[in-house]
Amino acid sequence: MTAPSRIPFPVVDEVSRHCVQDEEPETVLIEVRLPGEPDPGRLRKAFLEALRRHPRILMREAPGPWYRRRYEWELTEEPDVEVVSFPPPGPGSLQDARSRAMAVAPSLTASPPIRLEVVNAPGDTEPGADDRAGAATGTALLLTLHHTALDGPACLRILATAAEIYGGRDNSPAAPPVRPSGTPRADAPDTPSPWAPPARVSRGTPDPQPGSRRGNGLLHAELPLPRRPQGSPYTVNDQLMVATALTLAHWNREHGAPVRPLRITMPVDDRPRGATMPIGNGTRLVEVPFSPEELDTSDLPALLHRTALRTRALKALPRPQLGHGAALLTMPWAPVAVRAALTRAVRRAAAPWTSTTLLSNIGRIPYPLDFGEEAGCAHAVWFSAPARMPRGLTFTTASTAGRLHLAVRWSRALLGPGDGAHLRDLFAHHLHSTEATP
Repeated sequence: MTAPSRIPFPVVDEVSRHCVQDEEPETVLIEVRLPGEPDPGRLRKAFLEALRRHPRILMREAPGPWYRRRYEWELTEEPDVEVVSFPPPGPGSLQDARSRAMAVAPSLTASPPIRLEVVNAPGDTEPGADDRAGAATGTALLLTLHHTALDGPACLRILATAAEIYGGRDNSPAAPPVRPSGTPRADAPDTPSPWAPPARVSRGTPDPQPGSRRGNGLLHAELPLPRRPQGSPYTVNDQLMVATALTLAHWNREHGAPVRPLRITMPVDDRPRGATMPIGNGTRLVEVPFSPEELDTSDLPALLHRTALRTRALKALPRPQLGHGAALLTMPWAPVAVRAALTRAVRRAAAPWTSTTLLSNIGRIPYPLDFGEEAGCAHAVWFSAPARMPRGLTFTTASTAGRLHLAVRWSRALLGPGDGAHLRDLFAHHLHSTEATP
């Protein structure tokens, strides 16, 4: 019997592994809504076959002594654990599955570091969320992944493969949308200094019981896609970025926070979406800055135009996934245990300079996610990115069937459920305001 293949942890995986903590696990949740109900046996078989077609996902952290210089992924031929489960349907079953995704990460030492929960008749959504998918019919697929190993777009590719195997229909990705033409400007003289500590999200009203603060809070919403004038130089992503900045400026004003520049982290993913898409953590992070003065304006078209110039310039700049500092921290000059302690110390020291929040816009879901006649095509897909401190708040968006699906996720040590609902309402209000025309 041959020994399993091993792959050294990439930079993103290693930094995340150094900072793993049980209180706020680094999970990503993908929730897909189907109008019908898939057959449990066929779905389990299709998902297992999808894992085999993308063998890079069948991995676990390889054991090793404390003095090893690198973490390694060990690739397996088959899953170590049962990946697909079917919780009993009933009141609270959907919310319980979401809570597990927020509080308990899949194991890194058992292949693969994901789990899929299939909830039938998910009729217990929060008030005001998911206007069409909240009826007590259909199915919710909840795919939870450990962000140390994988990211959302990679696991969406796995789901698309499973849908194709299950339904027998083509689930090839659609062509990407056409972006505004023009050469991005690399200079940005009007942006705030990168050395100024950015604003933090003001503390709200978290749950006073310490025991209930494990994991993150989560709220979903379904919104109309924002309109844009024909020929606009900005994209929906730029509208989402401006809405996020205006939401946080509004929130901090309400809570009397000091006026500071905002910096919003934006993941950029250049991978192809076809069957050959690389599986793992493939996004790179850039930071979009906003000065307090430009957010205190009624000229939103001008703000959108400036934001478009910034985001396009940032996307065009070659940059390591987590910046040059992370690459230095992950060089194997010392055992991983020593470098892990150093990485955590650097993270604590750099907390005041961490970006204010993260906006992860998946964009239009490129796959039909067609599970055949019984289960149907996905009509809603939510993603939620981790929201651990010091950011403590993330916004994640995706669009399906002409609707925008928003996930607001927060650290329970910073905010409470009422705060999350208020931030959702502020985001919807400011997103609508970006539809203003000159």
